[in-house]
Amino acid sequence: MADKIKSSYKFSKSFYDDAITQGKWWSRIYFKLLWGGVDDNEIARRVLGWIPDDFKGRLLDVPVGTAVFTVEKYKHMTQADITCVDYSSDMLERAEERFREAGLPHVRTMQGDVGALPFKDETFDKVLCMNGLHVFPDKEKAYDEILRTLRPGGELLACFYIAGEQKIADWLANTVMTRMGWFTPPFDTASDVRCRLEPHYDILDFHIEGAMLYFRAKKR
Repeated sequence: MADKIKSSYKFSKSFYDDAITQGKWWSRIYFKLLWGGVDDNEIARRVLGWIPDDFKGRLLDVPVGTAVFTVEKYKHMTQADITCVDYSSDMLERAEERFREAGLPHVRTMQGDVGALPFKDETFDKVLCMNGLHVFPDKEKAYDEILRTLRPGGELLACFYIAGEQKIADWLANTVMTRMGWFTPPFDTASDVRCRLEPHYDILDFHIEGAMLYFRAKKR
């Protein structure tokens, strides 16, 4: 499974940014079918808007992907200590290129697995997880590691595909996206996510648009 994920993102690195930002006509069709017409750019802006530009704490961004959504935000967050992790070295290479071009000394990158994060308990004040939780093979470990490395009072901010909202999205996720290695079942429903969060977090925002969920939750 790990090798399949790496190879799938290696294959898609040349068109990944266009796909998730709806930069091409075919990517707009993709979003209409898979996500129910959701504007991923707008949801990214809302999620990133939950982080103030003058944030001074430690932020973990996992998976960072190519940083297509975050590089502009991080230009303004000059007082933050930002660590970006991705399992795919190809995605990470593109993110590193963007950060170098932008000149962001407060952003560091590393290749790693969200299911085995190399950080001490309660290291981060915020964890940002955009377009990741539908990809992670072991979702239990991913949630556990995020919880472990987030300090009490810290926030988890996330957006990702959820099952049970759009029939065509569910079909595509379970066939095309899974076969290609871009998504990894089993997929949570909105209720599943609430059940994961509620024992450990206060849910501050929780929104569903099409087949996408985005939320903000504070660790108790």
